[in-house]
Formats: sequence, C-alpha cells, structure tokens
Amino acid sequence: MRPLTENGEWGAKQKKIYDLDENGEKIPVIDKKTGQQKVDKRNRKQWKCHTADSTDWNSKENAKMWRKDLADTINATNEQLGIAVHWEHRSFKEQGIDREPTIHIGAVANALERKGILTERGNINREIIKNNIEQAKEMLMLAKQELHSAQYAKIKSTAVSVKNEVMEMIAKVRERKSRLDLPIVSGKHLRRISDRTALQSADNAEKFITTRKIDSFESLVNFTADKEQKYSQLETVHLSKGQKLNRLKELSKMYALYAPIQATYKESQSLKGLAKMRYDKEHKDSLSKYPELKERMQSLLQNGEKVTPKQWKAEIQSLQAEYDSIGKEQTKTATELAYAEVIGYNKKNLERELQNESRQHNRQQSKTKQREEEI
Repeated sequence: MRPLTENGEWGAKQKKIYDLDENGEKIPVIDKKTGQQKVDKRNRKQWKCHTADSTDWNSKENAKMWRKDLADTINATNEQLGIAVHWEHRSFKEQGIDREPTIHIGAVANALERKGILTERGNINREIIKNNIEQAKEMLMLAKQELHSAQYAKIKSTAVSVKNEVMEMIAKVRERKSRLDLPIVSGKHLRRISDRTALQSADNAEKFITTRKIDSFESLVNFTADKEQKYSQLETVHLSKGQKLNRLKELSKMYALYAPIQATYKESQSLKGLAKMRYDKEHKDSLSKYPELKERMQSLLQNGEKVTPKQWKAEIQSLQAEYDSIGKEQTKTATELAYAEVIGYNKKNLERELQNESRQHNRQQSKTKQREEEI
C-alpha cells in the first residue's frame, strides 16, 4: 500500500494532513488545564491534524472496479480466442445467488492439497462443491444457455401468439411483483434445490413452460405426474446402484487389509519346524489378526461368491459412472419438478390475492354507497 517516491524508493503508507480553520489557518491543540497551545517533548507546537492513506490502492471501491476491469478484459480476450468461459467478479451475495460458499483453506492446507494430501478443510470444500455443482449446472443451463438463442425466441414467439393460461399467470405475477414467490413451506422437490434464486425469475419460468411445451395448467399437472413417476424410478435405481457400489467398495477395502495378512498366513503354513517358529515370531501381530479378518471377509461375500478384486475394481468403475449419470438425471428431474411446484404455488397465491382485493374493493364500494345514502 506504500507509494513510490521520485527516486524509486517506497514512501510512507500514510501522510499527515493539518486541519484548517475557516481562514485557512492551522488549528492549535489547546491544553484544557492551562489554556495554552500544547507542545511536544521537543517543545514543538502541536496542531490539529489527521492521517490519510498516501494512495487509494486500499480502497474497496477501487478493488471492485479493478476486479470488474480484470474480468471484462479476460472475458473479451476469451471471446476473441473462442474460449467459452465467462469470468464473474461479483460474489454470490452480490449476484443474489443463494448458494453455500466454500471456506478459506489457508496456506498450510493449500500446500498439502497441491501435493495430493487430503485435508479436513479441503474435504469440507469438496462436499460443498458436490452439493452445489449439479443444481448450479441445471440452473445455469435454464438461466443462460437459451437466453440469446434464436430457437428459443422462435418458440416463445409461437407460444405468445397462442393463448397460454400458464404464461398469462406468469405475466400477471411479473407485472405485480417482478418475480415469482417461493412457497413459505418448501415442497418435497423444492427443498432439494440449494440455489432457488433462479426459480423466482419470470424469464426462467417462461423458458421452462415453452421448452417443455406446456400450454395449460392441466398439461402442467400431467407433466408433473410423469416427472414424479420418472423421479421415483430414478430414485429406486439410484438407491440400488448405490447399495451395490458401497458393498463392492467395502469388499475392496476389506480385501486390501486382508490380502497381505492372508499372504503372511499362507507363508507360515508352508514352513515347518524351526523356520516356521522363527517366521511366526517375526509376524506375530499379522498372524494374530488373520482369523478376525478372514471372518469379516467371508461375512461380506454372498452365497459362495469368490474373491475377485480385479473384477470388483472394474465393476466399481462401471457402477460409479452409472450412479453419477443417474444422479445427474435425478437432479435435472428434481429441478423440473421444483419449477412446477413454484408455478403451481404462484397460481394459487395469485388467485388468493385477487380474491382478497376483490372483497376489499366490494367492501369499499359498499361503505361509499352507504355514506352517499346517509348524505
């Protein structure tokens, strides 16, 4: 934060500025006891003053401006190079995104992570990212992917030309509040979405309706029923795959512990006499663990299942890919159902508000008529 002087050396971070009176004169510091101007230990007169930063490099406003300039420069360069990556200088909070941020790792943990050593703080961040990333991908797709698409513009134009009661309801809510309301009590699918800000966007709701070709609330109900059935099926398959995957991972983990102990036991069994006694003494701890590990290994095997670690590894890789793919499809379906829940809630909420306004208007008219009759 220090400035550079004319000779290229670092200057002071702060500078003293004397306070001036209305005549532009320095204001003396008065000793209340003596009524005289104070002096320091060197008998120098003291004047009222304050300090100010020598530069504006520590300004939050400048920091924000520089961050924006940097992001704009990177984005312009990426566009010229055909790199489809957009940099954002604003925080989640500044963007209005309700998403859990990652925590600060720190220099020590960061150095360990770069060496491939997992840390507790790194694990926390990985869990946060895992919880956010699938919903974020779906939200970004719905919020940005079709924003400037000519195909979407054509679909929307067609949808507007045909009466669509769902689109009309969204337009009314937009006119009254500029965005959709979220249910006070989250629906079963809405609560699965960590970033719900995008669900309140009227533009996103219109995209959802037009791209899914929903033209009435009846078709929205049918769409929801189909997606509910699909989600239930995905959930069942996902759970089954997950259970099988966990069992195979547990088997592989147990075999990694059991294999070297089993090798030690077999070596011991192949020896006789003094050599066996000497070997058993050297490997006493390993041999003592063998019965327990063997029993635990056998308890994990099902109905004569053989020990096939290579096959387990291949199955784990295949299952993990299937498990992740189904998980992504679940997230996409849950997001669609969450949109349906929000739109359905806004329909009922709008009807309730209009009814209340109508009753209030009728009561006001009745009071006005009564006053006129009295007069």
